[in-house]
Amino acid sequence: MTPLLELKGISRFFGGLAALTDVSFEVRKDEILGLIGPNGAGKTTLFNVVNGFYAPSRGEVFFKGERISGLKPHQVCARGLARTFQVVKPLQRMSVLDNVIASAFLRAKSKAQAVQIAGEVLHLTGLYDDREVISKGLPLGKRKRLEIARALATKPELILLDESFAGLNPTEQNESIDIIRKIKEIGITIMIIEHNMKVIMSISDRIIVLNYGQKIAEGSPEETRNNPLVIEAYLGEA
Repeated sequence: MTPLLELKGISRFFGGLAALTDVSFEVRKDEILGLIGPNGAGKTTLFNVVNGFYAPSRGEVFFKGERISGLKPHQVCARGLARTFQVVKPLQRMSVLDNVIASAFLRAKSKAQAVQIAGEVLHLTGLYDDREVISKGLPLGKRKRLEIARALATKPELILLDESFAGLNPTEQNESIDIIRKIKEIGITIMIIEHNMKVIMSISDRIIVLNYGQKIAEGSPEETRNNPLVIEAYLGEA
């Protein structure tokens, strides 16, 4: 079966600095794939290559069997691959609903359809009761959810989540875990960067580990937790 996303030998250089070196792996349909590693390991750079913010210096990215490396971010999104950002930046003067409607117009053929899509997404992410709130007034936890809602409104087949749990309290973390599991249940594949090991180990089907821009491990959460290379580079003996 053709993987949903496939990276083949991805390298990305910034001058003489190698941010990624020969990274290859697949994302399978209907799974949650975790991406972990120390700060500076190349995780967000990899997301930027996948969704078109950066062209790879070497290697190719394939989505649903078609080469997408070299496409612009809006072209990648139109093919069904959406992402969130580590630093959330909603349209601050617009309501929560209007933020999501703006994203829904990627697929919607009318305002009524965009409103319908937005309403469904806001119910899914637990933001429907906040739909009239101006987004700059939202607390961090809800701004993180709004970021996910905006991505979901583009009707993706694969969503890349960049540290969606960063800065959340335990209650907000549990709410976000429930949302991510619901996203998987409706048939959207997820790839997630996360530093919270309790979260990433509990929700991931597989985990990829990067260190200094190279893939050092791939496997189940249990295999990753017990991998000596991962322990040395990232997890520590504890």
